[in-house]
Amino acid sequence: MERLAPMRLYTLSKRHFVLVFVVFLICFGLTVFIGLAGPEIIAEQEHNGDQLVAKNVSVKTGPFNLVSPPLTTYNQQLWLTLVIQTGNNNMKDFKQPFEINVDLKGVRQDASVIRIKTVERKMRTLHCGAICDEIIVLHLGYMNYTQYQVTVSFKDLENVSYEIKVKFVWKTYNPTFSQVEIWFRFVFVVLTFMVTCMFAHSLRKFSMRDWGIEQKWMSVLLPLLLLYNDPFFPLSFLVNSWFPGTLDAFFQALFLCALLLFWLCVYHGIRVQGERKFLTFYLPKLVIVGLLWLSAVTLGIWQTVNELQDPTFSINLDIANFQGMKVFFLIVVAFYILYLIFLLVRACSELKNMPYSDLRLKFLTALTFVVLVISMVILYLRFGAKALQDNFVAELSTHYHNSAEFLSFYGLLNFYLYTLAFVYSPSKNALYDSQLKDNPAFSMVNDSDDEVIYGSDYEDLPLQNGRANKVTTKYQDDSDSD
Repeated sequence: MERLAPMRLYTLSKRHFVLVFVVFLICFGLTVFIGLAGPEIIAEQEHNGDQLVAKNVSVKTGPFNLVSPPLTTYNQQLWLTLVIQTGNNNMKDFKQPFEINVDLKGVRQDASVIRIKTVERKMRTLHCGAICDEIIVLHLGYMNYTQYQVTVSFKDLENVSYEIKVKFVWKTYNPTFSQVEIWFRFVFVVLTFMVTCMFAHSLRKFSMRDWGIEQKWMSVLLPLLLLYNDPFFPLSFLVNSWFPGTLDAFFQALFLCALLLFWLCVYHGIRVQGERKFLTFYLPKLVIVGLLWLSAVTLGIWQTVNELQDPTFSINLDIANFQGMKVFFLIVVAFYILYLIFLLVRACSELKNMPYSDLRLKFLTALTFVVLVISMVILYLRFGAKALQDNFVAELSTHYHNSAEFLSFYGLLNFYLYTLAFVYSPSKNALYDSQLKDNPAFSMVNDSDDEVIYGSDYEDLPLQNGRANKVTTKYQDDSDSD
């Protein structure tokens, strides 16, 4: 007969459940308020085009000679963007293709200048409505020089009949924010390590084969959360290389896809009795989530490799392949959502009369729903309606407005996993079902995950206040002590 390790979830009353959610929201809110009081993420330096060109040279052609602000590794990345304004406020929507030529040089600490790249005939499109869209001239993923010199010129903008004004904007990460990011990532790494050790310690007296599916998944997700927080992040400021940033993106994609796989497996696994076979249970889910992971990693590597070869690279120049990748990604996401909804509906219909499984289902659904709603709000506030615009890969990092938007993502996922680890871990005084096997109140009726030490004979264990009555005084004491 299968025996499963107990969960703290079964000993919580309605008051305790409310308290768990309140503590979760308080911790998340605290990170948001700290972020609101923190520094701006992006530091900007603007230059008017009129001041960058020689006399009698049109701003519609250039050339414009720009010098970046002094840079350190704490600036992390560098963007040069182009903002064009027209003199006609009543102008209708129009698009004007034009060429942009870029000559990029790097300045070393000894003041020597090194030519990095000369890019000619790079096509861009000026799109103007009420205002004109911002155009990314170049993007550098890491700082290899202390300063950069850029010469920019245009062709075909002279065909625009309106008078235009040109403005260039240097954008980098605020060095003060970089220091805040280092400290908060360090704090989350330490907290995650502590929670992982405490969770493993709480399950030490139970055989791994007796862990519930949630407990097995938490033993996987918590180490991946440690990687998501990236203990190697400080390498970005010690090594002038693209590798630390790419490693960080890889860890984030790995954790997020593991979390998606966790939801599918748990909503399916709660109602599946007996052995869960790899081919029928895990393989379909791995295929769906694996395609999402592969799409994210491929897109990130594609962007990184092309930017290393050409800092002026834009996915707009390879729009056919990118559109295909985006459509494929959205199709897989839609299929994932439909599959998750299907599993959730079936679980709710089949487990509504099974109190303990129903309790597991309701708690995970409620907490996950809160996390998803908060995530959608954050995404909307951060990116607006243009989250999937054609050149979104290089622009995502420029859309942070304050530290709260950074901390909210990390805080939300960290505290979500901490809450699950607390609820799914056994209490310190939990007893194994073998210790109570002679008590008929704790008899087992099947081999499902409901076989916990608190009993599976639901007719003999009426529920009050959303939990099972305690059979012994010891269990009442354990609940109060927890």
